[in-house]
Amino acid sequence: MNIAELVIAGVGAAVLAASVAGARHPVIHPAEIRAFQAVNGLPSWLYPVLWLPMQLGNLVVGPAVGLVVAWSLGSWRVAIGVLLATWAKLVVERLVRKQVAQYLTIRQRPGTSQPVVTLRGADVPDHGPSFPSGHVILVAAVGTVLTSHLIGTLVWIPFALAIVVALGRVYVGAHNPLDVTAGLGAGLLIGGIIALVF
Repeated sequence: MNIAELVIAGVGAAVLAASVAGARHPVIHPAEIRAFQAVNGLPSWLYPVLWLPMQLGNLVVGPAVGLVVAWSLGSWRVAIGVLLATWAKLVVERLVRKQVAQYLTIRQRPGTSQPVVTLRGADVPDHGPSFPSGHVILVAAVGTVLTSHLIGTLVWIPFALAIVVALGRVYVGAHNPLDVTAGLGAGLLIGGIIALVF
């Protein structure tokens, strides 16, 4: 058993549990509003910088990049892990959403739930449930699966990309901060468990 993957899964579970607990409130906490405004209010020139990494959270792009990395590693086990992480993202996202079902009217997209928001990009929705962030779940889960097979300083790249995607989703106005921390926790948990097996 690889201790690193077990620790990653444990950290993911803790971050997810804390995010779910934080989301179970009748209002969005003022601290979360301030955190959102701090990230969403960053300069507009960051948008083209963050746009490309955010595509890794796309249900087509993320797995495709993961499969290319698996191919470059020459590992069918990693490829299976990437596909399992993609499937698990869909399942876990629904399970997490059920945990906060009675608060989904509060946990709306920032365009509805934040007093001041800048929406960046034509595809950023301004309403609808946003907890947890599926983009962040996917990139963190696939990235964690890949990390266990990378060497040297390369192991930090998937984690750094997951953080960039999480910040990017808040920056463009697609998610509130707890949405992305829940996504990060869920993704680390999924990826850590899969990496233990594959």
